[in-house]
Amino acid sequence: MSKKFDASHISKITLSGVIITLGIVYGDLGTSPLYVMRSIVGMANQAIDTDFILGALSCIIWTLTLQTTVKYIIITLRADNKGEGGIFALYALIRKKHKWIFIPAIIGGAALLADGVITPSITVVSAIEGLDMVNPNLPVLLITLGIITLLFVIQQFGTSAIGKSFGPIMFVWFLMLGILGTSHIFDFPQVYKAFNPYYAIKLLSTYPGGFLLLGAVFLCTTGAEALYSDLGHCGFLNIRVSWIYVKISLILNYLGQGAWILNHPSALIDGINPFFSIMPQWFLLPGIIISTAAAIIASQALISGSYTIISEAISLNFWPRMKINYPTNIKGQMYISTVNWFLYIAVCFVILFFKESTNMVAAYGLAITITMLMTTTLMTFFLLRIRRPIPLIVVFFLVYLTIEGAFLIANLHKFLYGGWFTLLLAGILCFIMFTWYRGREIKKRFLLFIKISDYADVLKDLKNDETIPKYATNLVYLTRADHKTDVESKIMYSIINKQPKRADKYWFLHLHIVDEPKKMAYKVETIIPDVLMRVDFIIGFKVQPRLNLFFREVIEELVKNNEFNVTSNYDSLKKHNIPGDFRFVLIDRIQNYDFDFPAFDQFIMDFYNIIKKIGISDVKAFGLDTSNIVVEKVPMESDAMIEKFKNIYRINKLNPL
Repeated sequence: MSKKFDASHISKITLSGVIITLGIVYGDLGTSPLYVMRSIVGMANQAIDTDFILGALSCIIWTLTLQTTVKYIIITLRADNKGEGGIFALYALIRKKHKWIFIPAIIGGAALLADGVITPSITVVSAIEGLDMVNPNLPVLLITLGIITLLFVIQQFGTSAIGKSFGPIMFVWFLMLGILGTSHIFDFPQVYKAFNPYYAIKLLSTYPGGFLLLGAVFLCTTGAEALYSDLGHCGFLNIRVSWIYVKISLILNYLGQGAWILNHPSALIDGINPFFSIMPQWFLLPGIIISTAAAIIASQALISGSYTIISEAISLNFWPRMKINYPTNIKGQMYISTVNWFLYIAVCFVILFFKESTNMVAAYGLAITITMLMTTTLMTFFLLRIRRPIPLIVVFFLVYLTIEGAFLIANLHKFLYGGWFTLLLAGILCFIMFTWYRGREIKKRFLLFIKISDYADVLKDLKNDETIPKYATNLVYLTRADHKTDVESKIMYSIINKQPKRADKYWFLHLHIVDEPKKMAYKVETIIPDVLMRVDFIIGFKVQPRLNLFFREVIEELVKNNEFNVTSNYDSLKKHNIPGDFRFVLIDRIQNYDFDFPAFDQFIMDFYNIIKKIGISDVKAFGLDTSNIVVEKVPMESDAMIEKFKNIYRINKLNPL
């Protein structure tokens, strides 16, 4: 029998959907006006004039257009995996045809996680720094650390209560951006010339060090990758429509900041943030409060996104299994304690080490350019997969390789001033992902599969042999065999040779992770009548593999359909209709140190075993009943290794030392 319970995604456009999208998708991208213009002006190495500001604004407008609107809103959002987005969802669409494609996927995922550490730091600090204009003596760092601490503490309880307010708050935030910007545009109407790309080209080509300004300009679009990752939460129609409102608000605010700067060039000598300077004095405190709320929402989006990335990495075998909690009934909301506190420590380090938002800018943006380049690479292969015209694919690849390559080169000057931090963090995360993936692949080489049919008679006789004590009423093994006719040799060895395990019924459970994100289905087949059953669970990479719950549902369905009698076969228990027991046996394959791997593989396996300690066991990951579990450790070996051992033994016997 088989059963499906697939989750469908909804992408209908509604007013409420658009407002919710504002709160989920645009936190990072929407808070960029807090620091972008200040960063650009801070990099100016000569007097600020009209051409400089027009060129900077033009760069921002066309970066938002080419990078966010064209690449992500128009093109990349179409690369949805059954409604889900993000770099790992994109990887899952193309991994079958390109085995090596996991490399750009883990590089991009690691860089996205690393850059996410900077976002809560720079957004909250930038917002709180506005208090300097109210009272310069306020402890900005302490206030920021207090907000960050509270934010990470409440994660374990879920954010459903405050999450309902995110959309309306961000709607007010973007409305505020647009109104504040518009109120100053007419102070210097020439800023509208910034829509002409001529000024951007002129700035980059003639201004001394103009090309390096791209490092600061790029900050206006850093949230575009997170936008793609949130596709599954909102649907592409809601994202596309809401982007119109968001982009208009952002551009109006940037133009207003530009106009204010041109009217007050001397004020920037003291490092004043033009974002807060365009606020009327009476509105300054409310504006800071709204800015702080938007910064918190942006931080929450990155924290939740980090949980999602790690959970997907676990399912795709890029990360060791970790305990995932679901603090609320809201779909998709999760909490990973280890990730939460790692992020908290990293964010606190960034705040205390860099201290000011202007210093954090140096660490911001470098890693995310790498993520965007990796997304461009994966998108190119996706476009090939769906058979788009080759000339268009080549144009897409070359255009965005050029744009993002330019941003990367411009950002490299940040390396010594803080960029090293995100690259170091991204490198560590990437190493963990690569090592875990390669370690799993190395272990797969030593899986030996045999035909179940060769042992059918043995299992039948074992079941009926009352001279062997009954090991369990139902004996359950997890198998990695993709074909129902096969099973690992170690499983059969465990049943027959390693303390013969007599049972009334044997079960082989197989977990198959598929590319469809939220697929949930199972199939039950009889392999040996009245002796051996196999259950295949087919689940998407976004679904948590709670095998204990899944298997219980299977048993209940079989009992309901009179396909399985769950009652114990012990006479005393059967008399009272007491269900039979289930015992799970897990095979844990460990390295046999009688044989050495090649040097690189040994290096990978050594670190694989270290990384394994930060995760949880399969018993906990699959939600199995620990009171009914037996874990058997067996050495990894192959026929070739056994033959090699035999040859060594023969040689030593003939030529004793």
